[in-house]
Amino acid sequence: MHFDLVSLIKTFGLLGVFIIVFVESGLLIGFFFPGDSLLFTAGFLASQDVFNIYILAIGCFIAAVTGDSIGYYIGHKWGRKLFHKEDSIFFHKDHLLKAQAFYEKHGGKTIILARFMPIIRTFAPVVAGIGSMRYPNFLFYNLVGGFLWAVCVTLAGYFLGQVIPAEVADKYIIIITLAIILLSISPGLYHALKNKESRAKTFKLCSLLFRKLYP
Repeated sequence: MHFDLVSLIKTFGLLGVFIIVFVESGLLIGFFFPGDSLLFTAGFLASQDVFNIYILAIGCFIAAVTGDSIGYYIGHKWGRKLFHKEDSIFFHKDHLLKAQAFYEKHGGKTIILARFMPIIRTFAPVVAGIGSMRYPNFLFYNLVGGFLWAVCVTLAGYFLGQVIPAEVADKYIIIITLAIILLSISPGLYHALKNKESRAKTFKLCSLLFRKLYP
């Protein structure tokens, strides 16, 4: 996916970026979207005059905050039922339980911290809605987290693009996107490798993928 990310963003444009940010932020089916690399790459492309950086940053912020608010509403309205829902291709109860454990440990700060943690960021607002956090308190953390994630990550990509010569930008964007993806999955990979059983499953999966890619 990462090698096609630039083409994907250019094809679907600003609206596509906003929709992905919105879906990943609060809808339970959006946990597999590449939010961090998407924001960074879109910001990088804005530095190459593909997008207007102000429209991009503000739109991503609004999409992120709105998505989290929808997630909170889902948790507040139907959250308890989710713990009895069967796993499917778009829903894994384990993700919800991990977000709940993270929330119990960090409290309201979860809404900010989870922005930078794939999967957990999708389920964190749902867990907050299930719990006792009042919406005004949630909205405060949501606004702060949405700004730090949607705006700052986008601007980071933009300013980096400003210092890289345009003629070599395409070469560097692939490397940078890969680095962002690796940083995004590193917390989950770390926890997976800590557990012996999970470590064995992770290595087995990596081995299978390697054989598929390089038969």
